[in-house]
Amino acid sequence: MAESGVPKLILHPDRVLRQRAHEVGSVTGAVRDLAAHMLRIMREEEGIGLAAPQVGHLIRLFVTEARPEEGERERVFIDPIVEILDGELMPREEGCLSLPEIRGLIRRPSHCIIRAKGLDGAEFRVEGCGLMARCWQHEMDHLEGVLIIDRMSPIDRLANRKRIKLLEADAT
Repeated sequence: MAESGVPKLILHPDRVLRQRAHEVGSVTGAVRDLAAHMLRIMREEEGIGLAAPQVGHLIRLFVTEARPEEGERERVFIDPIVEILDGELMPREEGCLSLPEIRGLIRRPSHCIIRAKGLDGAEFRVEGCGLMARCWQHEMDHLEGVLIIDRMSPIDRLANRKRIKLLEADAT
């Protein structure tokens, strides 16, 4: 977290990005405040999703807003569980706010059903295909300490090697 206590975006190779997040449990005012900060950061960085470890919090929480212009509203997922992950494995270029300027082709199932709690503490279940399913899977990876560089092909890792090394050098 930033010194002021306000969350800030964490970049690779910060070790928090490689750890498994813990369950949130109760939805408190602090959890709701964190979600609001995450939505703000996600929008400022022009992302479509952001997980709590990306702002230095090892809890199972992520936010999304993939297509507001198409009516896809913001969502907060607390203690999410993937119930169904199926469909054709679809390759699509992905980036990550914690890995700026690094992109690669990632293969993911095209359909996902996820269950989580919202900010009101009530459980919900949502189904998505295409971009939304991909976004949820990407954010779930963050909760497990997995990054897109772990899912890239060797060719994409090689193509991004210089940018990854620069990020790692900036951290020292």
